[in-house]
Amino acid sequence: MTVSGGETVLFWVLAPLMVIAAAGLLVVRRAVHAAVCVVFVMISLAVLYVAQEAPFLGVVQVVVYTGAVMMLFLFVLMLVGVDAADSLTETIRGQRWIGLLLGAGLASVLCGVIAQSTFPPPQGLAEANAVTNPVALARVVMEHYVVAMEVVGILLVTAALAGLVLTHRRRIGNKPTQRALAEAKIAAVPTGRHLSPLPAPGVYAQNNAMDTPALDHTGRPLEHSVPRVLRIRGQQREAAELLTAEQTLVHRELEGPDDPVPSVGPDSSEGETR
Repeated sequence: MTVSGGETVLFWVLAPLMVIAAAGLLVVRRAVHAAVCVVFVMISLAVLYVAQEAPFLGVVQVVVYTGAVMMLFLFVLMLVGVDAADSLTETIRGQRWIGLLLGAGLASVLCGVIAQSTFPPPQGLAEANAVTNPVALARVVMEHYVVAMEVVGILLVTAALAGLVLTHRRRIGNKPTQRALAEAKIAAVPTGRHLSPLPAPGVYAQNNAMDTPALDHTGRPLEHSVPRVLRIRGQQREAAELLTAEQTLVHRELEGPDDPVPSVGPDSSEGETR
């Protein structure tokens, strides 16, 4: 089997990017960013599978690992939550130096293996893919490795059930009934709790916004009708200012555009119009 020029270019384009994304797992501080790096590596690996005439492995890589395993990983992150703060206290003294030494030793062993390895041309690939790659792979898996596949399936099901059990939270007390909730709301009225929903923001002739307070039956503004965030930021508008502006606008509309406007110049006499 000879490697074409397109496969060579594809490998040298994806390989450095995959190495950078894999190294990003050691640099990024957020678990979601680490998951994105892993997704990039998996998708790139699927592209290389397809380029090496293994379309079944490429599709499985995308559907199973990238689509299912990584989505499950992100779902667990969102469900359980991960604290972004790193603990600077070492539970085991000198564990960082031990980790660095072990990592350097592993890197040297891998470099030695890669330097001495040889890759002879594959043989029998055409005969194996004569009935298409998925059919040939299914025959190998279901005939020679059926027990291993069943064991892996049992482990995956067990891991999924274990994830459900570990993320389950038991209720501390009994679930409150509707009557208990109503009695608790009534009991909290002396502390300033409102039984009914809060009033909506004010709606005036020329204004309909969240920062405008509503008016009660006596005409006084209701401060709690404006959202709490706007009140904290100081973005609440005064009802008196809005009503004054609207009254001025009403007077202008009643006067009309054709009414004479008194002149305020120094040479104008009383009663003269411009």
